[in-house]
Amino acid sequence: MTKKQLPLFSSDLFLAPLAGYSDQGMRQLSYSYGAGLCFTEMVSAKGLHYGNENTTQILHTSDTEKGKTAVQLFGSEPNIIEEVVGMDALKEFPIIDINMGCPVPKIVNNGEGCSLMKNPYLVKDIVSAAVRGANGKHISAKFRAGFSSSTVNAVEIAQACMEGGASFVTVHGRTRDKYYSGDVDFELIRKVSESVNIPVVGNGSVNDRDSYLKMKEYCGVDFVMVARGAIGKPYIFSEIKNLQFNYNITEAIKIHIENLSYLPERIVVNNMKKHIAYYVKGQINQKYIKEQIFKCYELKEMLSIIDNANLK
Repeated sequence: MTKKQLPLFSSDLFLAPLAGYSDQGMRQLSYSYGAGLCFTEMVSAKGLHYGNENTTQILHTSDTEKGKTAVQLFGSEPNIIEEVVGMDALKEFPIIDINMGCPVPKIVNNGEGCSLMKNPYLVKDIVSAAVRGANGKHISAKFRAGFSSSTVNAVEIAQACMEGGASFVTVHGRTRDKYYSGDVDFELIRKVSESVNIPVVGNGSVNDRDSYLKMKEYCGVDFVMVARGAIGKPYIFSEIKNLQFNYNITEAIKIHIENLSYLPERIVVNNMKKHIAYYVKGQINQKYIKEQIFKCYELKEMLSIIDNANLK
C-alpha cells in the first residue's frame, strides 16, 4: 500500500509523550542524541479551554525545539478539541496528537484516553474536528491494541483516524488492561500498518536495537517510538542506531535541570527527583544517591550531591 508522506525528520525514532517525564529537559537531551521527533506530556484540552496555569507550563518549549516538537492533547469533546487546536498556546507545535491510549483510571473513567477506543465513531469525529481547527497542522492519534483483551480493535481505530484526516497514527501493542507489562502484540501492529495508507508509528517495549528492528522489519512501521526506555537514558536513540556518542550522567542531569529553569525552583527539584532516580540506575551507590536526592529542597543542594556522587 502506497502511503502518504510526512515531512522529513532527522530520524525515524520518536520520543513518546510520557506523563511526568517528557518535559523540556528530557526532550532536549533526546534530540541531542538523535530523536527525530519528541512529544510533550499529555495536556488537557479542557485545561487549555479554561486557561489552566499548569497546562501552560507543560507547553513551554526551548528556542531550539520550536516548530519541531509535537504536543499531545487528551479530551473527548470534539467541539472543545476543534477550538483548542487553533489556540495561540499551540502555535509553536506543527503536530498535534490526540491521546487515545492512556490507561490511567482517572482519565479512562472520564471517557478520555483509552476509553475513546470503545467508540470508533467518536474517534473519527474527534480527529475530524481537530483537522478542521488545526489550520493545516498535522493531526495524529496514539492508541492501544484495544480497550481490553476481548476488544482488540486497533485496526478499526486506525482506519477511523485515517478517515477523519489524521496524518499518521501511533499504536502501542498492548491492550489497556495490560498497562505497560506483558507481551507486545507485534502481529497486530503489523496489521495496523497494512490497513491504512498513512504512516504508522510502532510503540511498546522498544529499548534496544533488536526491538527497534522488529518494529521496522516485521511490523513494517514507518517510525518507531521509544517510551520508558528513554527515561534516564537519552542516549538510547544513538545506541539503537549504532551511532557513536559521548555520555556523562552528571552533565546530562545538569543539562536537564538547566532546561527546566523556566519553572519555580521547588517544582524543578521535585520533578528532577524521579528523573535522577533513573539517571543513576545501575550505579554502585545508587541507593545512597537516591536517598540523599529525595531529601533535597533546593537545587544547590541537589547539584552538590550529583557533583560528589562519582557517577560513571
